[in-house]
Amino acid sequence: MRKLKQIIPIVFILVVCISLINKEEDIIIPDYAIRFRVIANSNTIEDQTTKYQVKNILEEKLNSLMTTAKNKEEATKIIEENISWIRNEVNKYDKNNTVSFGKNTFPAKEYKGVTYPSGKYDSLVVTLGKGEGENWWCVMFPPLCLMDRNKENVEYKFLVQEIINSYK
Repeated sequence: MRKLKQIIPIVFILVVCISLINKEEDIIIPDYAIRFRVIANSNTIEDQTTKYQVKNILEEKLNSLMTTAKNKEEATKIIEENISWIRNEVNKYDKNNTVSFGKNTFPAKEYKGVTYPSGKYDSLVVTLGKGEGENWWCVMFPPLCLMDRNKENVEYKFLVQEIINSYK
């Protein structure tokens, strides 16, 4: 009986530890975040290539601008001040497009073991043509688009959380 009383707490601690280790860590994108999304016209090779060309040119410039923003208000002002430039750049690749900055709908997305819920988010959304193709998105502020996409899942989760916490 004495051994059983000693074993029960140890088993309890092991069960708790195992459940914490196996629990998928959710990273909630904070309310002060601004997302960036590019939606392709279709899933043809040509349209997906265009999507990535637009994404690359905008991401490079926006990432450099977002590193100067200290909060969501500053990030919003930067985007608003550059919206004409954004539209002009997108027009170079696809004349039939929509550029929307404000509350936009996002589908649920899983990336590196982290599930990001669907919903309406503050965001810059570029829709090319009919917008019926696969999309690409990231968090523009805080500047998570800059993260190394080759990191292991655990490293990615900690890095995302660290960046989000630094902008609180």
